[in-house]
Amino acid sequence: MSDQPAVRPTPVSGFPEWLPHVRLVEQRRLDDIRATFERYGFCSIETPAAERLDVLLSKGETSNEVYTLTRAQSTTAQPNSTTQPNSSDPQLGLHFDLTVPFARYTAQHFNDLVFPFKRYQIQRVWRGERPQDGRFREFTQCDIDVIDVDETAIHFDAELPRIVHEVLTSLDLPPWTINVNNRKVLQGFYEGLGITEPLDVMRAVDKLDKIGLDGVSALLSTRLDPTQLASVLALARLRGGPEQVRELGVRSPLLDEGLAELDFVLRELSDLPGVVADFSIARGLDYYTGTVYEGRFVDWPEYGAICSGGRYDDLAGSFIRRRLPGVGMSIGFSRIFAKMLSAGLLTTGPSSPADVLVVLPKDRRATSTDTARTLRANGFNVEQYHQEDKVAKQIRYASRKGIPFVWFPPFEDGRPHEVKDLATGAQTTADPSSWSPHVPANRSGMRASG
Repeated sequence: MSDQPAVRPTPVSGFPEWLPHVRLVEQRRLDDIRATFERYGFCSIETPAAERLDVLLSKGETSNEVYTLTRAQSTTAQPNSTTQPNSSDPQLGLHFDLTVPFARYTAQHFNDLVFPFKRYQIQRVWRGERPQDGRFREFTQCDIDVIDVDETAIHFDAELPRIVHEVLTSLDLPPWTINVNNRKVLQGFYEGLGITEPLDVMRAVDKLDKIGLDGVSALLSTRLDPTQLASVLALARLRGGPEQVRELGVRSPLLDEGLAELDFVLRELSDLPGVVADFSIARGLDYYTGTVYEGRFVDWPEYGAICSGGRYDDLAGSFIRRRLPGVGMSIGFSRIFAKMLSAGLLTTGPSSPADVLVVLPKDRRATSTDTARTLRANGFNVEQYHQEDKVAKQIRYASRKGIPFVWFPPFEDGRPHEVKDLATGAQTTADPSSWSPHVPANRSGMRASG
């Protein structure tokens, strides 16, 4: 055997992975998010990691972010091989968000769904970006969307940020805000100024957080006259409410429609701290048409959005001859989790989900196995030690993995079971069929007494 491994175990940049004690916390946070979504009546679906390229590219300019899929055999010619790429194979790509696959899913299963269709997805997403702080090539998103036939009630424009607010609050994050705007406000305002290409201006203003007012001004100075530019920048600076937009003196029917929708959402969310109007937000994806959302950390504004989303009029229209408008929000879970971890704000615990380690005494495997089976039947996560070994070594194993209790089956017939609390060192007799200790509340799966 060679002294040097054939391949170095080097991680791929932008594809995060965690050690067990961190992964356990990540899973429990995701379970909490899933439970919150379900409390509001959202059902879970999962779509394939791969979609046809024509589906992925059906909305917005995303081709530079999509990872395409090919079989190695069809793209790497082997010496003396006659294998050629199969032109009949569909062109596939990894999904860059969960909204476009959701639209395809809704259109495909239209006759089997009950509308309004309220779904959530918690899945991995892939984007061909340059890895940096808070930006990954593979990451987990937690999405909630509502799609309805012909018209989706504006009620949902307010319900979704309420749900996301509840989720972010439960994660015990540093200060954050959910900023709300409406694309009709922006487009109507620009049209009221006589701007003929409002979407181009919208995309430029959406870069405000990255390049600042001076950068946006430079982008627009050749497209707008000085009066138009001054009004566009004045709107982008506003952080108040619809009445402040009206004070700028611009009028258009689309602007009035957007302000009315925004006013409804803000009034519905007025009891929630941290929800504010921000008239610089447009969201870059082309399919948003109404309400838009973007959440950020207050102390790390440059970190990027931690949640985002908005209303889309007919995202599923590419797949079915029905109008299916919807509204959705996405929580950038990996971005949030990574920041909490790097900032030292995440409390990690054990590297094992087990509540109890059952010791394996010499020549007592059947007793040990029966004890573990009884404890599992009573609701505990139980690991049985894998081989006969010194008891001290088995206890040390439990301690290193963070397993809080060590169970000692009878070493001889007629002797009682005993359990050791590794936190206190106390060792007492116990019955595996009725044991019910008082345990820390953060141990998932452990039954607590009292």
